[in-house]
Amino acid sequence: MLWKETSCSSELAHLLGEALEVGNVTASLLAQRGFASPEEARSFLDPRLGNMADPFAVKNMPAAVKRLREAMTKGESIAVFGDYDVDGVTATVIVLDLLARFGIAPRYILPRRMEEGYGLSRTALERMLEDGRPDLLLALDCGTNSAEETRWLKSLGTDLVILDHHTSRGEDASKAGAVLVNPHLFDDPASAWTDLCTAGLAFKLAHALLKDLRQAGDETAGAIDLRETLDLVAMGTIADLVSLTGENRILARKGLERLRSTARTGLAALFEVSGIEPDQPVTPFDISFRLSPRINASGRLADAGTAVELLRGGDWATCLDSARALDRMNRERQEIERTMAAEAVEMVAALPETPAIVLFSPNWHPGVAGIVASRLAGHFLRPAIVLCSDESGLLKGSGRGVAGVDLTLALADCAALLETWGGHPMAVGVSLRPENLDAFRTALCGAVARHLARGAAEPSLDIAGWVSPSELSENLFREIESLGPFGQGNPEPVLGIRSARLSYPASTFGSGHCRFSIETPFGRLGCVAWRTGGRVPPRGGARGPCGTAHLECVEGPPQSPVAGGGLARSQLRGDAPSGSFCGTRA
Repeated sequence: MLWKETSCSSELAHLLGEALEVGNVTASLLAQRGFASPEEARSFLDPRLGNMADPFAVKNMPAAVKRLREAMTKGESIAVFGDYDVDGVTATVIVLDLLARFGIAPRYILPRRMEEGYGLSRTALERMLEDGRPDLLLALDCGTNSAEETRWLKSLGTDLVILDHHTSRGEDASKAGAVLVNPHLFDDPASAWTDLCTAGLAFKLAHALLKDLRQAGDETAGAIDLRETLDLVAMGTIADLVSLTGENRILARKGLERLRSTARTGLAALFEVSGIEPDQPVTPFDISFRLSPRINASGRLADAGTAVELLRGGDWATCLDSARALDRMNRERQEIERTMAAEAVEMVAALPETPAIVLFSPNWHPGVAGIVASRLAGHFLRPAIVLCSDESGLLKGSGRGVAGVDLTLALADCAALLETWGGHPMAVGVSLRPENLDAFRTALCGAVARHLARGAAEPSLDIAGWVSPSELSENLFREIESLGPFGQGNPEPVLGIRSARLSYPASTFGSGHCRFSIETPFGRLGCVAWRTGGRVPPRGGARGPCGTAHLECVEGPPQSPVAGGGLARSQLRGDAPSGSFCGTRA
């Protein structure tokens, strides 16, 4: 792991600091993020819904609204086809709830992962048609690559409107007559909405539809407050690991504020079983590691419809029962995951090191393949694909990437060996014939090696700046917090602390974690370093040759090791904003 110090223009940092009245550290962080003027930085620090672009600027959105309005006006039958992950579930709920406000109750269907796989599969569509053919099908978080299925449905008399953000691997559904809204395919890459997930696109569709209806004098549309959906939009956006820049940043920030006081009974029940206190700030960490796993568990092990019904609400007792059911599924998922991950790590350790990891076992559960792949990629710092058996005779699985490698580009080099593939640069799904496994492993390793050679650097930890304990303050924490929410495209800043000293002995707890504190002018700063029990910092702060303490504590969840696995969440008196700190290696 290479530690690198991020640089910026000192003149620009000084300009931003004076204009925005922020400290030197925060001004430098803003300059590092590429803000060339106080106006740009001020807009970033104060994201507003009013700064979002006209929803009709999204390519094909006018056609999507026109077809949906036509169906609403004519009383046509509408069906909604979602996906079983958080993004797909939240997008489905947003669309269903919106149409319900107009007295429309469309059928909805989410694929059964084990039997039907991902997306608009023929099997899932045939199950939908058992209850009758819809005149209009709204496909959410899937469908971009479903040209063949689009032609089949249109031959039956069903039109398609697709909201999706997955990459195209050839002929997309628009070529077959679907109205496809997918900014990654059709919009300017520099657009503020390019990286919207499907929950964000559902928000855009709702905004466009309401705007159109309000201009026509529709009273129902005028009474709908679209801000009520922001809690779901934030969950889908943060859970799907899209870039938290542009309009995603606005939606995530405003949605997190909405989550704190959500009126959704189902979410309140999910908060309770997840250990999130009422009226407390909901953080990206809460979404990623408390709420999302429980929502995803239903789609991984059973039927994601349970999660949809929970988020749509109902009476408290029913919602609490559903939330507890999701919690039980999540615990089952965790046990399956632990077993699979342990086996996978042993398999990797027994193999020669290669640029990418491709593993298969006939005993593995496909519902947690992506999670195990994520653990492998984080632990070994290499792209990882985990494959399982499928009833069709194919091997199917999920892959997770690492910084510097676009998995979709690597898979494109291996397309001749795959039956299906697609996804995002950091998360993909694949299927292949068993006889192609070895050839695919070889091809993927070669593709990853080539893409690494095109500029991907050694895994690194970027140090955004250095501070001494005397520079730490509650105001600094608040200023850093204003840069959030953090995630893809807006990484959490890591600050190195020079001359930090431990006044009290560090202690270990749990499964090899470490807890300690350092002294600051405003009191003791408590720190936790995940999985560092074997490297406990000594009392007094053992000093390296450059005068820095041997502290290695970087904010983050224990599931995503950084800098050798030393992760910590620092918090002041239990309620102050958290900060991220790491020391240098001697």
